[in-house]
Amino acid sequence: MRKVLIANRGEIARRIIRTAHRMGLETVAVYSEVDAGAPHVREATQAVLIGPAAASESYLRTDKLLDAARRTGADAVHPGYGFLSENADFADAVREAGLTFVGPPTQAMRIMGLKDSAKKAMKAAGVPITPGYQGEDQSLIRLERAAQAIGYPLLIKAVAGGGGKGMRRVDSEKEFGDALIAAKREADRSFGNDGVLIEKLIARPRHVEVQVFADSHGNVVHLFERDCSLQRRHQKVIEEAPAPGLSDRLRHTLGIAAATAAHAIGYEGAGTVEFIVDTDASDKEGDPLFYFMEMNTRLQVEHPVTELITGFDLVEWQFRVARGERLPALQDDIRINGHAVEARLYAEDPESGFLPSTGTLSRLELPQGLPGARVDSGVEPGNAITIHYDPMIAKVIAHGADRNVAIDRLVAALDACVVEGVKTNRAFLAQLADHAAFRDGAIDTGFIARHADDLRPTADVPDRVLALAALAVVAETDAQPRHTMFEQLGGWRLNLPARRHLDLFVGDEAPRKVTLEAIDGAYRIGGLAEAVSGSGRFVGGATFEADVDGELVHAVVLRHGSDVEVRVGGRAFRIGTQPPKAAAVGAGGGGKVVAPMPGRVLGVFVKPGQKVEAGDRLLVLEAMKMEHRLTASGAGTVASVQAAEGDQVAEGTLLIEIELEDKN
Repeated sequence: MRKVLIANRGEIARRIIRTAHRMGLETVAVYSEVDAGAPHVREATQAVLIGPAAASESYLRTDKLLDAARRTGADAVHPGYGFLSENADFADAVREAGLTFVGPPTQAMRIMGLKDSAKKAMKAAGVPITPGYQGEDQSLIRLERAAQAIGYPLLIKAVAGGGGKGMRRVDSEKEFGDALIAAKREADRSFGNDGVLIEKLIARPRHVEVQVFADSHGNVVHLFERDCSLQRRHQKVIEEAPAPGLSDRLRHTLGIAAATAAHAIGYEGAGTVEFIVDTDASDKEGDPLFYFMEMNTRLQVEHPVTELITGFDLVEWQFRVARGERLPALQDDIRINGHAVEARLYAEDPESGFLPSTGTLSRLELPQGLPGARVDSGVEPGNAITIHYDPMIAKVIAHGADRNVAIDRLVAALDACVVEGVKTNRAFLAQLADHAAFRDGAIDTGFIARHADDLRPTADVPDRVLALAALAVVAETDAQPRHTMFEQLGGWRLNLPARRHLDLFVGDEAPRKVTLEAIDGAYRIGGLAEAVSGSGRFVGGATFEADVDGELVHAVVLRHGSDVEVRVGGRAFRIGTQPPKAAAVGAGGGGKVVAPMPGRVLGVFVKPGQKVEAGDRLLVLEAMKMEHRLTASGAGTVASVQAAEGDQVAEGTLLIEIELEDKN
C-alpha cells in the first residue's frame, strides 16, 4: 500500500489524511463541485473532481471513484463512513479493480448489511438477540401474526435501515397496518429495500456499542464499549466511553459477545457491534439484559472517544490490517485510561425543531489548546453548509481522568466554540452535557425527550450573569483607544470614586440600571437584587476571567452588535446594551406555510378547500438527509397549494396558504 484514495469528504477525510501522512502514505481526495474549497481537498497529496454537488452524481458513483483511483495511481481505497462505506457491491468493485479495500470482507458486509440476516447469524453464534420476527415472508398476514405473538408495544424496522429510517413504534393492533405501510415506503425510498423485521420494544433502552477489530491471522479483540444513548430522532447526539454504570462483569460479557459476533462472520478490520441494554430487566447477577441490535462494518463517527481512552489510532489499525499485518495489540494489552465524551456540533436550529441551517460560515472558532479537548472538523471559515450533505460542523471531544472531568472539559470546549453564518445546536449540547441527570449517569434513549423542558433556552438571566456582562462591557470599553479628554476620564468624579452607568436589557423587560463604582481596583456593582463586588478581564479572544465576590469565574463573552452573549457553565445568555428594536409588523406567519430551508417536497397531504386543525400534517420536506413535517399553525381552510410532490424548493418559498378561523 503506497497511495490511498479516500472515497469520502469532510472531517472523516481529513482524519484519514492525517494518519495516512503520518504513516508515509500518499493520499488522493475526491470532491464534488461544491466542495472545491473544502480543507480535505487542499490537505491531500492529490485531489480529483468527481462531479456535481448531488452525492448521487459524485460521492456515490463507483465508476467515478475507481476512475479517480486509476488516474492517480492509487492502490487502495478507504471508504470512511457514510456514502459507500458499507456497500458490499462497492467493496467488490474496488477489489475487482485490483485495489485494496480498507474494510472487511464482502461476505461479512453482506451478512451484517441486513438486520434480518445479521440477527440470524448472531442467534446461531449464541449472541443474544431481541425477541422478534426476522422471516422472509413479508405478507401483511404473516407480519400481523408475528406482531400478535410478540405483543405490543413493538418496533417495525427496515432490514436495510439505519438512522431511524424505516422504523416505527406501534403501540396497538389498530396502528399496525398504517405503521407497516409507512415503514415499508420509507425503507424502499431510503434503501431500495422495503423488507422489515419486527421486534419487542424495550421501554427504557440504553444504546451501548462495542468497538471490535480483527485481522486476517485469526486475531479478534474488542476496545471496550461506548454509550450512545443520548439520541434525538434515533440520531446520536452525545457519545462517551466507557459506558457509565456498567459492572466489570457486564463490560466483560459485552466485549466477549462482540468479539464472538466478529469471529462468527470471519470479520477483518474495524467494526462496531451495537447492543440494546434493557434497563428494566436483569439477570440473576443483577446486571441488565442486553441484545444484539446490529453491526456497523466500518469506522464509526464516534471512534475518537475510543481512541482517547485506549491511546490507539484506529485509522492506523485499519491500514495495518488492510496490509495483512497482525493487530498492533492483543486483548491483554488494551486498557481503559480515563473517560472521553463527544458531542456533534451541527448547523441546525434547536428553537425551530432542529431544522438544518444553511449558509456560509462567516466566523468559525473551534477550541484549540484547551486541556483534554480535541476537535475533528471538515470545514473552515468561509466554507458553506449546504443542503447536499450532512450539516455537521465539528465533533467536539474531551478526555479526562474521570467522567466528571471529561464532562467539565466538554462543556468548556463547547462554550468556546464560535460559529456565525448559520444557527447551531451548540448551546443545546452544552446544556445537555451539563444536565444533572446526565452527570449522574441516569441515561437511556428517551433522555432528551424526557428532559426537553430543561434543555430549552431560558429567558431568565441571573444577577451574577448580569454582573459578568457589565464587567465585560467595561473591560471592552477600557481596551478601546481614548482620543478625547472626556473619554480618558471615563467614570471619573471629583473627590468621589469613578462610577459607570449601564442600561442592560433582557428580552422585553424594563432596562436594568446597573452602576459600577470603582473601589480598590475592583467595582461595586449596584442595580442588582444584591450588590456584588467584582473585576474582570479578557484573557484571550472571547475568554473572560472574572472575580465576583471572591469566586473565580471563567466565561466566554461575545459581541453581537449591541448585544452581549455570556456563556458560562454550559448556558448562554443574551443581554442587550441598547433598547431592543420593535418587531416588524406583518412579516409573514399567520396562514402562510413557507419552506424553512431548501429541500425536496416528498409529499403534500392537503388540497384547496380542505378543513385542517392545528397540528395537522400538511407537507413533508426532505433536506440534509432528514424528513421535516410541516403542520398547520391553527384551524382553518386550505386556500391554495403552491407545491407538488417532487418539487425542489428554495428557503422561504410559499408552499401552502390557509385561511385561519377567526378566534373571536
